[in-house]
Amino acid sequence: MSVNKVILVGNVGKDPEVRYVSQDTPVAEFSLATTERGYTMQNGTQVPERTDWHNIVAWRSLAKLAENYIRKGSLLYIEGKIHTQSFQDQNGNTRYVTKITADEIKLLGKKPENSGTPFQPNTTEAAF
Repeated sequence: MSVNKVILVGNVGKDPEVRYVSQDTPVAEFSLATTERGYTMQNGTQVPERTDWHNIVAWRSLAKLAENYIRKGSLLYIEGKIHTQSFQDQNGNTRYVTKITADEIKLLGKKPENSGTPFQPNTTEAAF
């Protein structure tokens, strides 16, 4: 048995980019920042704050949620699966990109500014 599950809470780095792979199948992509606070160890050593950036992919109803309500700076809770893909760059080097495919997204915090539409529920699950 194996498990592929990721849980992230963080802030959106830029507005989602939404495209349609078919007439009725939207996909949204955006970045999410998670930050671990800095601290001081008992011996006085300073450990600096650390921010990691995650590439998020949302399909169907979650993509519509992203299109309508998620904006740069939005605080999100995301559950999903981690996927890594490899590709050849123009110099022939193998490169890897890791993405999180969202299974659930919850909007946390206050209504995002400039959303353009009334604020809706704070949770949506993927319907596959």
